[in-house]
Amino acid sequence: NSTELKYLLALAVGFEQKDNINSLVSKFSNNSLIVLFHYDGKTSEWNQFDWSQRAIHISARKQTNPQYWVSTHRWFAKRFLHPDIIAPYEYIFIWDEDLGVKHFNAGQYIRLVKKHGLEISQPGLQPNLQLPWLMTMRREDVEVHKQVEERPGWCHDPHMPPCAGFVEIMAPVFSRDSWRCVWHMIQNDLVHGWGLDLALQRCVELPHEKIGVVDAQWIEHMIVPSLGNQGESSDGRAPWEGVKIIVLQYFKLL
Repeated sequence: NSTELKYLLALAVGFEQKDNINSLVSKFSNNSLIVLFHYDGKTSEWNQFDWSQRAIHISARKQTNPQYWVSTHRWFAKRFLHPDIIAPYEYIFIWDEDLGVKHFNAGQYIRLVKKHGLEISQPGLQPNLQLPWLMTMRREDVEVHKQVEERPGWCHDPHMPPCAGFVEIMAPVFSRDSWRCVWHMIQNDLVHGWGLDLALQRCVELPHEKIGVVDAQWIEHMIVPSLGNQGESSDGRAPWEGVKIIVLQYFKLL
């Protein structure tokens, strides 16, 4: 009954990640609807988890090609998360499957999102060797941050992405109003998600105030095959840096 549910968590999953998904779902209370997009076609195998009986399962095997792994949940979201259908939910979490959530609690996260007036947000990311954007790196001195000083040359305007008004498509959280706009931005024939995160600021008035990173509730990126593995390494750069260059060139930010 959607009237009893306030939040929606959508995950594109393969059964090999079942243990991590179980840990992730456990961080959400019973007032959250769980939607699993199965890109490997395996659905009944998830019945070993009690929460699976309450979840919605959607399967489409055409998304098993690794070339399209990064866009899988955007592909599903465009087709099955129409804003009119999910309008009863206050916030929509559309997350990757490879996130460590030891230091995350969905209830506390939503409390901070409301406190700081965020329309689009994400948890802070624990720093690691493949953290491409300073904006999404967790800070330990604040609850939330909305702006950062990037490396020289990355930002032409301190109030614009990727210095402000920016979160990654790895673990975004949308208010219902912002999701309506974002949904319309997603292409029907999406084959990758490059650049979508840099365009999210178009969906919020005063994005440098309404888009931010929640540092007090943070996650870790476990790094299973994804967009970061698809860029070509050159000139001593890591593959994810190659992807970053492509995205910034695409948006003419260099």
